[in-house]
Amino acid sequence: MLDIMQKGGPVMWMILAASFLGVAVFFAKFYELHRAQIRSGDFLKGIFNILNRHNIVEAVSICEETPGPVASVVRAAILHHDEERHAIAQAIEETGLAEVPRLERRLTLLATLAQVAPMLGLLGTVMGMIHVLQVIEQKAPLIHAGDVLGGLWQALITAAAGLAVGIPAYAGYNFLVSRVEAILLDMERAAVDILAYLTGPARRPGA
Repeated sequence: MLDIMQKGGPVMWMILAASFLGVAVFFAKFYELHRAQIRSGDFLKGIFNILNRHNIVEAVSICEETPGPVASVVRAAILHHDEERHAIAQAIEETGLAEVPRLERRLTLLATLAQVAPMLGLLGTVMGMIHVLQVIEQKAPLIHAGDVLGGLWQALITAAAGLAVGIPAYAGYNFLVSRVEAILLDMERAAVDILAYLTGPARRPGA
């Protein structure tokens, strides 16, 4: 492994650093999204049962203890349960807008790594070929294979390493984006359901 890193030249260390950063970002974000994605249907059923008993404090407490944007949106709606429909809807919207950046945080970094890694590989390839041309220019017309192997190794290794990092990073980015979209969809459904519950006829808790 160390021999390959040395043959790849200084660009290989940059690609290696990008790979470690990408892995760290992916797993940190995956864990965050895993905690944020709950069974929204079951969660809402439990909240509705509590609200049917007019226990606002317990419902809010459960929302605060539950991670994720679904619980945050439901909590915002419950805290404004005694206000008009437009006020509840506005509270839901404001909370939703605040949750979106949290869900998307660090995704841009992973996408950037997916794009930068192959470009670093290309840079290493160009540097390797430049080295080959320099050797040919200096030692022509008597050139041995060993004279140019160093540059060729650098060109090929960095190109492969850049792709090896960029492809999984791009796949991981798309996977995380799909998880974010699923959570956002759950949040939107929960917002519609809690708004309908709180503003429906004879359904408002405390009424």
